[in-house]
Amino acid sequence: MRVAIVINTSWNIWNFRRSLVKALQDAGHEVLAIAPPDAYSERLETELGCRYVPILMENKGTNPVKDAQLTRRFYSIYRREKPDVVLQYTIKPNIYGTLAARLAGIPSVNNVSGLGTVFIVQNLVSKVALSLYRFAFRFPKRVFFQNDDDRQLFLQHGLVRPDITDLLPGSGVDTNRFRPAAEFVRHEPFTFLMIARVLYEKGVEEYFEAARLVREAMPGTRVQLLGGVDESGNIGVKRAVFEQWLQAGNIEYLGTSDNVAEHIQRADCVVLPSYREGTPKTLLEAAAMGKPIVTTDVPGCRETVVDGQNGLLCEVRSAADLARKMLQIQRLSAAELEAMGKAGRQLAEQKFDEQIVLDKYLRIVAAVAPRAR
Repeated sequence: MRVAIVINTSWNIWNFRRSLVKALQDAGHEVLAIAPPDAYSERLETELGCRYVPILMENKGTNPVKDAQLTRRFYSIYRREKPDVVLQYTIKPNIYGTLAARLAGIPSVNNVSGLGTVFIVQNLVSKVALSLYRFAFRFPKRVFFQNDDDRQLFLQHGLVRPDITDLLPGSGVDTNRFRPAAEFVRHEPFTFLMIARVLYEKGVEEYFEAARLVREAMPGTRVQLLGGVDESGNIGVKRAVFEQWLQAGNIEYLGTSDNVAEHIQRADCVVLPSYREGTPKTLLEAAAMGKPIVTTDVPGCRETVVDGQNGLLCEVRSAADLARKMLQIQRLSAAELEAMGKAGRQLAEQKFDEQIVLDKYLRIVAAVAPRAR
């Protein structure tokens, strides 16, 4: 069968859906990667063996005329490429791709991988988005959610029928690729690492302030940030502002990397003070590698931590509480840190192994694609 994976960036497919692509290919399916062009588009073909199909998509805009054109572009591609099923992620493919798939007579499977600012900020745009979700989500064969808070929110707002919903443990984590070091090491100086795009909703402003407080209490502590600067919309930190924050000297900015595991390995604790998530893959990778976690007690993030066992939960939007929890981790003995890491590894193996995700996708593809009937 021909299966299309549809996301708002080629980077997203490369970083988060590679294992799904391989699992579908191993099951004998042809995989189309449909996404806007970026630096990773060519790699989808040359290294993953997908057939890449570009689509023009403005990820942050809410212009109804442009969005109607996007629906037409999806429809044109779906009619031309004739996939047997489309697997869609992120808000615009989930809404406009679903409408196009319905018009083209192609079954769709959607994944709500996080609600972003639509539910964090209540305004006219969020009201429009809710209406669009309510209309479009009449048509998918299945809607996957990455945590039950998000699923319940959609059900409470009447955006989706309960019988077509299902839960996934995020994107899952490859527990063979992401493994603890053979020998536990507590680094000197102690090193915190945050992995996220430089967005306000990821809690990056709180992280900078917490870094200042931590380094005042424990001079010499390394506090690192790995992730790209994203100035789009009102949620991205402007580069000039970001550079000003960096000048304080409390954060070591690492830029971007294709080898996240290498950076996690060199850290003692992974931090994510996000306002809301689906289920953050970086925290799953940290847990699988035996690293304690500090993250916010919000939907998506709280699923990755059993408080006090494999990490600590902190208050959202509170740099002071974030700093307190970071210092609490830092003051643990090496044996206590190692025990936390082992608890995280066990959680990753039992609850978040990506094979759980892959098996659900393979089953739903076999069930809904026309040729399977």
